[in-house]
Amino acid sequence: MTVRALVFDVFGTLVDWRSGVASAFRAAGIGDDGEALADAWRVRYPGILAEVNEGRREWADFDALHLVTLDAVLEEAGLSAPDDVRHELVGAWHRLDPWADARAGLEALRERHLTATLSNGHVRLLADLARHGDLRFDTLLSAELFGAYKPAPEVYRGAAALLGVEPGELMLVASHPWDLAGARAAGLRSALVERPLENGEGSERREDPDADLTVADLPELAARLARPA
Repeated sequence: MTVRALVFDVFGTLVDWRSGVASAFRAAGIGDDGEALADAWRVRYPGILAEVNEGRREWADFDALHLVTLDAVLEEAGLSAPDDVRHELVGAWHRLDPWADARAGLEALRERHLTATLSNGHVRLLADLARHGDLRFDTLLSAELFGAYKPAPEVYRGAAALLGVEPGELMLVASHPWDLAGARAAGLRSALVERPLENGEGSERREDPDADLTVADLPELAARLARPA
């Protein structure tokens, strides 16, 4: 296959959102199970993005949407937090640590390919994560640039246009089959990165038989893409 550029999902694929958000709940003294609260927060993510894409909610960036879903999580759990603590919890999504292979894997992939994020997180959020984790890309692309959230096809096709490649020359790297399916529907290539610990120990294994490649980590992806066709 001819892949000229790579775009990367960020949350779960490159950074460990669950551990970071759970730690933030514990540091704030909110609840007695940080992981459960982190999971409950994350599970609201698809629904609120669909509301935006379907026109049932006005466009808002991830910080604003995270604040809405955080309030729903706290209310459901019978918890409360003052405004400064709520905003600090939202800010935790800007300071998530990368998976152990992410930094070296991105460097290896940049040797042969143009690289960019392609996340539903907004540009400032992605910049903060890249700086926090010392993650290097050639550019930062966000759904914010296209006024829609993945898996809307205009996000994937818009990324290809901005990078100056045909959709079929662009590969999305992600750990979520729904995201990869959206990319393929828009004409992109796809690579599944297995992240068995994203949702904690004992999580159900993800598979995507339609992905062009399935790898355990980013260095493996770099090695696979470097092989002669």
